Amino acid sequence: MENSVLSSEFKSSSDLVEKLYQNGFIKKYQQGDIILDENASIRAIPIVMKGMMKVIRTEEDGREILLYYIKAGESCIMSFLGGIHDEKSILKAEIEEESEILFLPVEKASLFMKDYPEWVDYIFRLYHKRFEELLDIINAIAFKKVDERLLQLLEKKSEISQSKTIVTTHEQLANELGTARVVVSRLLKQLEDAGKLKLGRNKIVLSDS
Repeated sequence: MENSVLSSEFKSSSDLVEKLYQNGFIKKYQQGDIILDENASIRAIPIVMKGMMKVIRTEEDGREILLYYIKAGESCIMSFLGGIHDEKSILKAEIEEESEILFLPVEKASLFMKDYPEWVDYIFRLYHKRFEELLDIINAIAFKKVDERLLQLLEKKSEISQSKTIVTTHEQLANELGTARVVVSRLLKQLEDAGKLKLGRNKIVLSDS
């Protein structure tokens, strides 16, 4: 398999790239597949080779909220931290679009920290990025209205997919925002009336303005 994704992440260490392929295994997934559920044991660290997945937190009442996306070349830092400490997962990782995931066994991920400074740098860069994204989520929940959060989420999806057309449902958006579907439907109609987007069947097209 072409290793351009990992090569771009670890430009100075072709040896590390080869070790990742040698010690890991690759699986393909479809949109909606769950690769890691809450309270599950973490045996391997996922690295997205193609596509994208999202990390979700579920509350006791069943409500969900989107924490962040993981795109090609990135991994889930929470899986890494939970895995090396032999802890159960506190989050759910769900495939956002058709993806290929490289799974690196936890014990190998720990060993690589001793042998490859590039791997340690990669982990810390991911940790920094996820920390900033979680701060953004806290800020949005505390200080922004739901309509602002909804538009911000749609713009984020558009940025990551590099497309103005977003394939999703009102139910999915409601789950990611931790609110009710009827609220999302009403706000989407308001945004459409304001010229911010156009609604279609299971898709939303953002305007160029």
